Order: sequence, then C-alpha cells, then structure tokens
Amino acid sequence: MTVQKFVVTADQMRQIETRIFAAGMPVAALMEKVALLIVKRIQQLLKSEVRSQKTEKKRQSSEKEDIVNSQLPVIGVLVGPGHNGGDALVVARELHFLGFQIVIYCPFSKQKELTQNHAAYARSLNIPFVEKVARLTNCDLLVDGLFGFGLVREITNPTAAAIDEINNLNIPIFSIDIPSGIHTDTGAVLGTAIRAKHTLCLGLWKMAFLQDRALEYIGTSELIDFDIPAADIAAILGDFPAIQRITKQSAIEHLPLPRSLISHKYTNGNLLIIAGSRRYSGAAILAALGARASGVGMLSIAVPESIKPMLGSHLPEALVIGCPETQSGAIKELPVAIDLRGYDAIAAGPGLTLEAAIAVESLLECDRPLVLDADGLNILAQLGTVPILAERRALTIITPHPGEFKRLFPELAGFAGGDRIAATQAAAQLCGAAVLLKGARVCISWQDEGDATITYLNPESTPALARGGSGDVLTGLLGGLLASALAKPSKRIARNSPPQSVAATAVWWHARSGIAAAKERTELGVDAFTLTQYLIPTLREFCE
Repeated sequence: MTVQKFVVTADQMRQIETRIFAAGMPVAALMEKVALLIVKRIQQLLKSEVRSQKTEKKRQSSEKEDIVNSQLPVIGVLVGPGHNGGDALVVARELHFLGFQIVIYCPFSKQKELTQNHAAYARSLNIPFVEKVARLTNCDLLVDGLFGFGLVREITNPTAAAIDEINNLNIPIFSIDIPSGIHTDTGAVLGTAIRAKHTLCLGLWKMAFLQDRALEYIGTSELIDFDIPAADIAAILGDFPAIQRITKQSAIEHLPLPRSLISHKYTNGNLLIIAGSRRYSGAAILAALGARASGVGMLSIAVPESIKPMLGSHLPEALVIGCPETQSGAIKELPVAIDLRGYDAIAAGPGLTLEAAIAVESLLECDRPLVLDADGLNILAQLGTVPILAERRALTIITPHPGEFKRLFPELAGFAGGDRIAATQAAAQLCGAAVLLKGARVCISWQDEGDATITYLNPESTPALARGGSGDVLTGLLGGLLASALAKPSKRIARNSPPQSVAATAVWWHARSGIAAAKERTELGVDAFTLTQYLIPTLREFCE
C-alpha cells in the first residue's frame, strides 16, 4: 500500500496514532523509530548539500565525498514542550552520537514527561542547552521541533518574537512534521511561523501541505513513512478516502491508454471547443493545442468568423466552425449548423469576452457534458452560478482561478484567501458541479452519486505555469480527456471510473509538463505555447 495518496486532518492523524498506541506500540518506541528515520534523512540531505557546494576542482580531485568530522556542520535543535520536542531531542541525541556539534534551544520550563526525560538524558551527555536565540548564530542548520500537528492556538510573545528572530538568522531550517506555527488543516499562520527550507512530514501527509498559503513556510517537503498499518488508516479514512493527493499511478489510470485495436475517431471522443475572439484569438489556439495532446478522436473549434483562417492554419486536423460575431469580434451566437447533441463533451470560455453571453447561455441549457473556463465563468457568474448549475442535469466541470471563484460564489466570501480545500468542497456542494480551483496546489471537488464529496489535490506544480494562456491549455486538455472518457464504448465508464476523475489526470499532466519545461528552460522560459510542446514528451516519460 502506498501512503503517498492519503491526506489527513490533525484529528484524523490523532485517531490513527491512538489506534497504534492502543494496539501496544509504546509512544517512546515510536518516537525512537521516527527520530532515527529523520536522522538518516538529515544525513542524506546534508551530504547532498555538501556535494552541491563543492567546486569543480574539488569534484575532480581524489578527495572523499563523505563528510568527515572536521567538516560536520553545527546543528541547532529547536525543542518545544510536546512530543514534537521529544522527537527533536532524540534527533539531537543521535546526531550528537554521530559526531555533530549540537546546540539545543529550549526556552520552555514545562514539558511532557517523555520529552522531559529525553531532555534530562541529553543534558547528561553534556549537550549544551540555550534559551537565547542569539546563541544559535554560529549554527549551520536548525532542526525545528517546537510545535507539531496539534497546534491550534495563536503563538504569542515571547515565543512569537523568538520565532521571528530565528527566521531572521537566515540559517536553513528543517522542520519536523510541520513548520512550527502552521495550522495543520488550513495552512494558516498562527500568529507567526517557522520558515523552513525543508519539511519532513511524518507518517501521512497533512492538509496544510496542499494549502497555497502554507507553501512559503513549508519549503520543499517529503514524507517520512514509519509503517502505519493499513488497517489503522482504513479504519479512520475508509477504503476510498474522500480526500486524496493525485499520484502518478492514479493519474495514469485515467488516461485513455491503451486504446482498443478496433477503435476509430468517434470511439476516441468528439470534442467541441468554443473559444476566442478577435482580441483573444490565441486563447482558442492554445485550448485546441491542449485538446490535440489529449488524443481526442475528433476536434471541432467554434470561433468568430474573422479568425477562422488563423485557427485552420494552426490546426489542420480540426474542423473549424465560423460563428456570427459582434462588431468587436466576439462570438454573437452559435450557428444553427452546430448540433450540440453530436459531441461527447464541450469545452468553452477561453478568450470569449463577456459579449459571448448568448452562446454561453445556450451551452448551459444543453444536455452535453461541459468544461467551463475564463469568460465562460464570468458570464455564468452574471447569470447566477448556483441556480443555473444546480438545475443542469449534465456533468459540468468549472475551472476558476481565485478571482473568478469569488465572482462565482460570493456567498463563500468567508473563505477568501483562506482554506482553499474547504472552499472548493463547499462550492461543489452548493452547485452540484465539479469545481477545479486553480492555484499553486490545484484542488478538485465533486459530489458522487451518494452525495459524498470527493476531493483530489495536486501535490506539485511550478510557478512557471503562472502565465497567461496556461489555463487555456488546461481547458483543452481536460475537454479532450473528458470527451474520450465519455465516448462509446468507453473503457473508463466500463470500469466504473467517474468521469470527473479525468480532471485530476489533466491537472497532474499539465503540472508535470510545466515542471519538465521549467527544468530545461527555467521558470521564465515557459510560455503557454511552449507548454503545449511538452505535453506529449512528458506523458511518454511517465508511461514508459
């Protein structure tokens, strides 16, 4: 069983740990096990960092790459009053035995009994304890064990002032489980918080690691798996957890691969894209290029008549349909020649402008599965999001960024800038559509047939995607995957996979392509068109 897909709240993690302890695992034994895993990982991270800092001359010499004692960094360990502090003390002790110079910062007079015992033993080893942040200035690395996943109260002075002072030392910090001061579920900063360079999340991923506002404090992150029994996870989260991280395995499962040997263009999906205007002709092209990469069998693109030749030159395989347009070059209405019933899915919105309201209204009234983005969402917001989507019988996937989300769901203004996961879930419950909230960590929620809310979270992306047109590519990619999933006969439906699942696949594929492009071109070199050129190479790499 892979634990990478699971995401827990603080309460769920607490319940899982309670089961482990009730079964006979001593708290002290688990603390030792976890701390030893942390020590091993810290050693690996430090060795990697030392290697990266060597000059070319040193790398070419016969000098050993292992860190010798004279080169070992001075490590400051920040110890809190709870079991997170106990973990930190065991880490400090073991690093001390390995020959590292350790300084323990512990400003708390009261501690849990187990933590207090570890502190007493560390003192018996003559490891220095300090209560002033200034005594940490000579450290090369800090290990943060001040507060763990149970923190809910705001940190106040003098502890808040000490954390701010620690951050200002500009010394790399590795946090144990979660940076001290970050709310485990919402990612909110509880007054102030440690700004970690790297966070070692323990056991199972916590919700905060998927909340945008926590990312600058978490830094890079990884999971330290300490072998939680599958039965304990299932007892609390169920066999199919309502909240999951998107993984490579889950994403690839919902790709339209492999194809049937007797498939043809219509069994591979028939997609209609409605996009573009004279002002934003590129949006239609980018959405169509995203759809092209999905492998959809038939692609039609409805655009204003004046830009039809431009689309035809970029996408010779597509059927480009010219639409009546307004004086400014927006789609005035859909031509009667378009029979919406003939498509497996429709994707609409990129580059339309608000003048395309009549066309969008006709889409909302049809019975075809619909992906709605950009100006399609702005028009929907003007018409009334919740009543219209609640009445719509066909599958709808909406893909707002935070600004569009606020316009679509003003009744959820209380979530503004806050708990993105709760906001996405609330929106899905309100309107009945699948809601894909864009951001550094995309969140996707919908209600299943039993009215349970299913949520997928994308754990990794890149700032390289924060550019105009990137969302248009995602709309086309998602539309193509959805059309393929709903085409008859469909492998996806046959194995009882909800069609909304392709949204998670599209988001993962889109993000991985951005990461691959940024790796070769830097985060500055990934425009939306360039992104489309990485979709297939990225997929090939992960499917080999």
